[in-house]
Amino acid sequence: MINKQNLRTNVLAVAMLSLCGTGLVHAAEPRATGPISGPATAQVDGIIVKYRAGSAASRDASAKLAVVNSALARAPLAGLNANASVRTAAFAPTVTRRLATGSDLISLKRGIGGADLDKLLAELRADPSVERAVPNRRMYAVDAPSSPGWAVEARADNDVTPNLVPNDPRYQQYNWHFHNPVGGVNAEAAWDISQGEGIVVAVLDTGILPDHPDFAAGTLLEGYDFISHAEISRRPTDDRVPGALDYGDWMPTANYCYNGQPVRNSSWHGTHVAGTIAEATNNGIDVAGLAYKSTVLPVRVLGYCGGTTADIVDAIVWASGGDVPGIPANQNPAEIINMSLGGAGACSPEEQEAITAANSRGTVVVVAAGNDGGNVANASPANCSGVIAVGATGITGNIAYYSNYGAGVDLAGPGGGVNEGNPNGYVWQAVSSSTTAPPPAGSTTGYGIGGKAGTSMAAPHVAAVAALVQSALIAEGKQPLTPVALRQLLKDSARRFPVAIPAATPIGTGIVDAKAALDLALAEPCTEDCGPSAIALTNKVALGGLSGAAGSGTLYSFEAAAGKPVSFVTYGGTGNISLYVSAGQEPTAAAHDARSTRAGNAESVRFTAPVAGTYYVRVVGEAAYSGVSLMATQ
Repeated sequence: MINKQNLRTNVLAVAMLSLCGTGLVHAAEPRATGPISGPATAQVDGIIVKYRAGSAASRDASAKLAVVNSALARAPLAGLNANASVRTAAFAPTVTRRLATGSDLISLKRGIGGADLDKLLAELRADPSVERAVPNRRMYAVDAPSSPGWAVEARADNDVTPNLVPNDPRYQQYNWHFHNPVGGVNAEAAWDISQGEGIVVAVLDTGILPDHPDFAAGTLLEGYDFISHAEISRRPTDDRVPGALDYGDWMPTANYCYNGQPVRNSSWHGTHVAGTIAEATNNGIDVAGLAYKSTVLPVRVLGYCGGTTADIVDAIVWASGGDVPGIPANQNPAEIINMSLGGAGACSPEEQEAITAANSRGTVVVVAAGNDGGNVANASPANCSGVIAVGATGITGNIAYYSNYGAGVDLAGPGGGVNEGNPNGYVWQAVSSSTTAPPPAGSTTGYGIGGKAGTSMAAPHVAAVAALVQSALIAEGKQPLTPVALRQLLKDSARRFPVAIPAATPIGTGIVDAKAALDLALAEPCTEDCGPSAIALTNKVALGGLSGAAGSGTLYSFEAAAGKPVSFVTYGGTGNISLYVSAGQEPTAAAHDARSTRAGNAESVRFTAPVAGTYYVRVVGEAAYSGVSLMATQ
């Protein structure tokens, strides 16, 4: 019996289009008719314990188990025999393996969750030999409830412009998320500069369909399967193995993985995500990929009934070039990791340590914000430090109804599901037509493109733009950006939302813009007659998701007309900021034309008779702040 847990991958699977010849696209309405948060009861696959350096338990397996057995004996667990030996025998803990973080995965014979789990963890954390103890949480891929919807004839469209526009026959109709001027990412203008060559993007997901005909030779590396549970992986053993074949994540029986789990077909989610990043482009087949000359490192962490924290943590470390006990070294460390997965709750110390280690190796970590329509503060690993958290918009540029939001979301990408309809309600990329297992090895049939909607689809757009930027910098003989610097560049260059995003549901600074990101990354420093470097504000368009450390200062600019009053306001978020404004020159706390220094983030500066020209606005962090919005109005 598989233990259960209320974590899930943020993915809404909806439609499939045959690659070969003319067919029908059968789509399901993307709007969920019920909750998409996954199972309600938190259960785990054992616990993860890190023992303090120098303790006996840090060195000896029997001492590790003695600590766990002692905690089981002390914890007042409901419905269990009070006799300590009987209780420990019921759980029969075993040391399964050492994680890349230095922690140990402890397996339990029986499941534990809820209040009993909290009691056990509390007892473990009280032990002086334990540095930390966390649940090995289960993550699930949960689709929105759906039913058959529209059906339209799929046909090739070869009437394309040869310059900048790929000749992939379904690009114009289906890849709106690349080229639509309102909801897309401005890909065509970016492709003149960079296609992502030389950059490895790891996709931690359900695996890959390596024979899909719309991936160019050499695009897909072998990768690795990190799933350590045979039932989840659908492989014969619990061993982790080279290769990342997606064996399918179909669920033939309702309620098997968790209460409320529906029957579902295989999603081919990892292949779809990889397609957004690097599907073959300008090859006359189906659709395009955004960083189509980049290389994808598929890393399988999700299968039937999801995946676990322990497997995902090891995969993060390995993908970024770190050492994982028992696994051969990764010969192709990723510059960028995409994780279109997530679950409820705080970022665990295990996740945070793995992400921090990846950042320290220069690896950028991009994470889907989640599909619960709630605050990202409750969605892990999107709420971990050191990640780029991505919300979702549709073809209209508006927030997707399902997208998580909040101060922790950095920027948005096209996720689909806002404009009901086919194809513009979805993001379309590579999948298989099989509803269960993948097509046989070497098969050329059973492949196509599918439409999906979710923050799972938004995240790889950001990962791909990050690949374009790093590739372009290297091609120019420049150093690639650090994870912190690249995160800030993507936020600063994001295209402002074409519609107002509600203040209560912020999803970052705007929609990721591939050309603007490249322009900002490659801009040469000004050497003469230079004004201050500042982020431009658009009249009456709020710039959201602003954050900074205590003592930081960020400069913005606004082109004002003479005579009509102009005002600058900040609002929302957390922390404490001050606002300084000057006409024609950079303001400081000591020299400025106007200021607002109230406690908190609600600041306002107004000029009743402004001069024509550039007004510079400096936002200063009196304390660390995040989720703040800034708007200029004239």
